[in-house]
Amino acid sequence: MSTTTSLAAHRRDWPKHIFILCFICIELFPLYMMFQVSFKDNATFIRQPWLPISPLSWHWENWGFAFKLILPYIANTVFVAVTGTVCSLFLAILGAYFFARHKLPFSGILWAAFLALMLMPSVVNITPLFMLLKSLKLLNTLWALVLVGIAGGQVFNIFVLRNFIEDLPRDLFEAAEMDGASHFQQVINIVIPMSGPIIGTLAILSFLGMWNDFLLPLIVLRDQDLFTLGVGLIYLDGEYVKQWGQIMAAYFVASIPLIIVFLFTMRLFVRGLSAGAIKG
Repeated sequence: MSTTTSLAAHRRDWPKHIFILCFICIELFPLYMMFQVSFKDNATFIRQPWLPISPLSWHWENWGFAFKLILPYIANTVFVAVTGTVCSLFLAILGAYFFARHKLPFSGILWAAFLALMLMPSVVNITPLFMLLKSLKLLNTLWALVLVGIAGGQVFNIFVLRNFIEDLPRDLFEAAEMDGASHFQQVINIVIPMSGPIIGTLAILSFLGMWNDFLLPLIVLRDQDLFTLGVGLIYLDGEYVKQWGQIMAAYFVASIPLIIVFLFTMRLFVRGLSAGAIKG
């Protein structure tokens, strides 16, 4: 009886599995197209755009071109994304600790004004931001991207972290104060360890946001040696004669770091979202 019930349950689940499989295929189709086109020249691509060709006819020089072109862009992007993420989260944790633990006069008004920044479209700030970076002599530097990324990520990060810090047991902070711990020591020894999942989730979101940033690097950077991935790839696509094999190989190489980050941080990301759902 149980076997019959189990078979019936599996049959009922088949439509769900088919739907999920179709969805996965749709999501992975661009990756498949990039991979198989990256081994072709233009003539082969025009003749056979959808199916892969024999491995004996693969054009490995496309991948050599991609690695030579993309690796400096990846190094620039990693520097901007990692530095901006670490500094942004560190400052956001300090700011969230202040708003969560200290009720100063007019702190509610300050918090409301701070959150109003979330309603402002980022594109509106492009012109004054460009003039500010120009006056600070930061144009055509990677530090301009880092500083803007740090400032731009504060509002959302502090908004999320403040709720977590407010939910932490106050007894821990009172015991730390009785032991003579400073505010900075409380942040290091209490806030960061107990808010690990949400900090990890915010780190992933901040890293991806700075990694995929395109508009600001396009405006700020001029030297090709300083290009990040988004700007470097768009200039590659803008050539008069498009070598589709080289372009697809470059796109695929550019996506490899994000795939690695996703594979190694997926559990941390899901755990942070789950912790947020429980605390909310």
